[in-house]
Amino acid sequence: MNEPMIECRGISKDYRKGTHIVTPLHALELTVRKGEFLALMGPSGSGKTTLLNLLSGIDSPTSGSLVIAGVEISKLSRRELTRWRAKHIGYIFQLYHLVPVLTAFENVELPLLLDNISKKERHARVHAALELVGLGDRSHHTPAELSGGQEQRVAIARAIVADPPLLVADEPTGDLDREAAGRILELLRELAREHHKTIVMVTHDARAASAADRTLHLEKGQLLEAVP
Repeated sequence: MNEPMIECRGISKDYRKGTHIVTPLHALELTVRKGEFLALMGPSGSGKTTLLNLLSGIDSPTSGSLVIAGVEISKLSRRELTRWRAKHIGYIFQLYHLVPVLTAFENVELPLLLDNISKKERHARVHAALELVGLGDRSHHTPAELSGGQEQRVAIARAIVADPPLLVADEPTGDLDREAAGRILELLRELAREHHKTIVMVTHDARAASAADRTLHLEKGQLLEAVP
């Protein structure tokens, strides 16, 4: 697909730290196509997580234009951004962020509880998401009864259950062994290629980055190098 999902034009982000202004991102330019799996690499403090937070609508740029799926989210109010994020973004964390006392099914169901859909449709979506990640037979297990790789797959099911077009993943394999990480990366590739999800993944692992369609390197808030 050639149509852009993400268009960053001159994006900058400033934070005040005491009497100083910190600029983790400066005049950044980035285009990500629909259905593309993009990896972002770079040292700590290079702006990777800041960029993920902007793309996911958790934070807003200080300046520049940020258009996602045809919507200039940099112009949305905080309330509008919250509603937009719920429909358009799935966030995958390194440490899963599952609720320990809930089953896999209940964890995946959480993003749908505020949606105006029937219980029957909600449950159908949850079952479909768990089947897609290969955990249809683990729906009644709590996180403590699952391996790390299975917990991450539950987290991915939760991220996709509302069918968002964009997934952002912050070190999704950072807490997994090599075999489990490989399965997670294969699942992400499947989501991009077969289900047309656009994925932006931050990683420190070159092996993980090699699973993506394209790798970009952030250094001091700017994209300096691209590896096909």
